[in-house]
Amino acid sequence: KKNCYALQRAKEQGYKTVFINPKNRTKEQFDQKMAEILGKAGVDLIVIVGYMRILTRKFVGTFKNKIINVHPALIPKYCGKDFFGKNVHEAVLAAKEHETGMTIHYVEEGVDTGKIILQKKCPVLPNDTVETLKERVQTLEKKWYPEVIRRLATLSISKNT
Repeated sequence: KKNCYALQRAKEQGYKTVFINPKNRTKEQFDQKMAEILGKAGVDLIVIVGYMRILTRKFVGTFKNKIINVHPALIPKYCGKDFFGKNVHEAVLAAKEHETGMTIHYVEEGVDTGKIILQKKCPVLPNDTVETLKERVQTLEKKWYPEVIRRLATLSISKNT
């Protein structure tokens, strides 16, 4: 959305932002436009957070090993196209798992199939609800995703100097 929190926050931090209206565009056209803008900007890293669309094969191929995602489970469990949002935590609770966590991984053509960069675990408590479990996993995500981004950005800077 044009006035979403992520864009507002990025603008406040001084980042250049672009809104691409998905209306009247196919998925391929949308991803092509996004690839053009990101390519011209010379991005080294694309960070996915809460992006509920599956990227096209062409887009992922254009930015191979430059796209990362955070997933609210320990891949290979509870991942793939049907496991997003509360579905993940509901499945973890239904399976009576004793632990869960989050996975930061590279994005490739398959959904949640890219090379794992980092996984962190947390317990599933006996009286957990979807919300309490989600909060615990998000605490891990908020701690570790920025750290992984910093490390990858540092690697990218050292490669380019």
